[in-house]
Amino acid sequence: MNWNSWIRQFHRWVSVAFTLTVIANFVVMGMNGGQQPPPYVTYSPLLPLALLMFTGLYLFALPYVARARSGRGSLSSS
Repeated sequence: MNWNSWIRQFHRWVSVAFTLTVIANFVVMGMNGGQQPPPYVTYSPLLPLALLMFTGLYLFALPYVARARSGRGSLSSS
């Protein structure tokens, strides 16, 4: 498995982890009866969100970098 495939697979699994932490956050908020949940529950989605941001930016930039490396990235039209 090459580097780009590994990053893409990692991004997918982190998105699952992020979704589960957000769902858990809502469940704990609903079970607390209006009280503030513990900080570790409130802040638990932040680490997966940061990882999603970095891997997402990498995946977003991939086609542009590949196009620039291949030499087809010029803006002038022939």
